[in-house]
This record gives sequence, structure tokens and C-alpha cells, in this order.
Amino acid sequence: MSVKLKVKKGDLVQMLTGKDRGKQGRVLEVRKDDRRVIVENLNMMKRHQRPKPMKDPSRMGAPQIVPGGIIEKAAAVPVSNVMVVCPVCNRPTRVGMAEREIRGEHVHIRVCRRADCGEELDR
Repeated sequence: MSVKLKVKKGDLVQMLTGKDRGKQGRVLEVRKDDRRVIVENLNMMKRHQRPKPMKDPSRMGAPQIVPGGIIEKAAAVPVSNVMVVCPVCNRPTRVGMAEREIRGEHVHIRVCRRADCGEELDR
């Protein structure tokens, strides 16, 4: 059975818990099987990496080794710890589904669940 998440790549989300609570960022990757998302510049972790040779050194005269050192990168966050920010009302919101008719087809789209907004999230 495939997992259906209401958060998509490119969505602006706000962190609900943790050290980055209240901060906003764009979703870089969605991992459906783990029910986790990677958010740009949030939940950063340090990774100690050894220098290693490049897999495809096609450029002439360029260094053949990827440099090592301490690298900061974003770690995955459970999808329940983020909330989508509505592009119209600019507030975090729950995501609802609505059925609209576009060119004779019934299409499911995501909508803002705020009582005073209700606009489409997919633009």
C-alpha cells in the first residue's frame, strides 16, 4: 500500500517542535516510506566526512578529490512535526482535499483549512 502525504516537494512549511520551532523553510525531499521530510536549512546536523575521489572527473585540471571536513546538512524530520504554510494567508494550516472540475475532469486539489481562507495550495 502506498503512503499518501499532504506535504509536497517545494512547499513552504513551518516547524512545530524541536530546536527550530517556529522557523519556516522549503521542503527539499519527501520520503513517503519513512513518513519524513527534509526541510531546507532546518534540523541541521554536522557530518564528519573523509576526502574521497570523484566518481566522474571529466574536467581537465580540476582537483580529483572531493574535500573532507565537517559538513553541515539538513536531517529528515517526521512529517507530523511540520505544517504547510498557506501562500494566500501566510499562516500555518492543516491541509484539506477538495474536488474541482477542470476542463471536464474531476481533480483532487489541496486547500487551506482555515475558516477565513479556504484557498487552493496548489498554484
